Amino acid sequence: MSTPSARTPLAPKTPGWLDWYQNPSEPAFRLPPGTVDTHCHVFGPQAEFPFAPERKYTPCDGGKDELFALRDHLGVARNVVVQATCHGADNGAMLDAVRAAGGRARGIATVRPDIDERELLALDAAGVRGVRFNFVRRLVDTSPEDELRTIAKRIAPLGWHVVLYFESVDLPELEGFFGSLPTPLVVDHMGRPDVTRPVDGPEFTRFLRFVEANDAWVKVTCPERLSVTGPAALNGERRAYDDVVPFGRRVLREFPDRVLWGTDWPHPNLTDHMPDDGLLVDHVPRVAVTEEQRHRLLVANPMRLYWPDEQV
Repeated sequence: MSTPSARTPLAPKTPGWLDWYQNPSEPAFRLPPGTVDTHCHVFGPQAEFPFAPERKYTPCDGGKDELFALRDHLGVARNVVVQATCHGADNGAMLDAVRAAGGRARGIATVRPDIDERELLALDAAGVRGVRFNFVRRLVDTSPEDELRTIAKRIAPLGWHVVLYFESVDLPELEGFFGSLPTPLVVDHMGRPDVTRPVDGPEFTRFLRFVEANDAWVKVTCPERLSVTGPAALNGERRAYDDVVPFGRRVLREFPDRVLWGTDWPHPNLTDHMPDDGLLVDHVPRVAVTEEQRHRLLVANPMRLYWPDEQV
């Protein structure tokens, strides 16, 4: 990791960039003890952790101190910090946050095929438990399958998993490759379904059958990214993203033991609105409608995946 000198000017934010919500509301729903936020990021701070030259965007700062403040405000116990694409394969900011959490965080890294065994073991010792493969074309130039398959083979002996980020429209051409990987699979944001399509229609059903065939885990996350109806509350109630609710409920109903939840803070690359993280917490009981579902989604499942040696 390289640190810019005091004379190095900081890069300006991408025009139109939406900063994370500074004063999140107090959730009406109280998260159960032991809740894990399995999908969050850190951005810099840029002066300490430079952004990658090849990045597609330049965000605002959103470092570990702000992440931990949000964790405590929402009542989250632990975090899984996912490497942000703006940092490329320099995992310094992510690792700094994981170490600073004192055992209350795990990491998802970005690595290159030529990473050596010593570096992989160091990442494992630091708390990394997986790598992310990004297939969203607006965020990465290419996702070469041969290189990604090499990475998956390298991490498999460590017991790590691969986190998959893709658009639902691209699943038909990618699912064969995904199914060939020798690691457990974790899918971001319910595979980014088109929520204007029927929840019981062929597109989302195909995704669920892919999950079933590969024993994949699914993050029931980012209603703010998927919604068309948006964040508007109805009749003054703390409810939003109504069009995403049926999709979350179906995933929880079909795969109660392989669902995960997270905030996606600090919410990179949103162009429509910046969500109130308190309202995102209040979205949870709308998709996880029983106490048992909520405990599995928020506590039992993520602990089994990221802290398997600890009892819950």
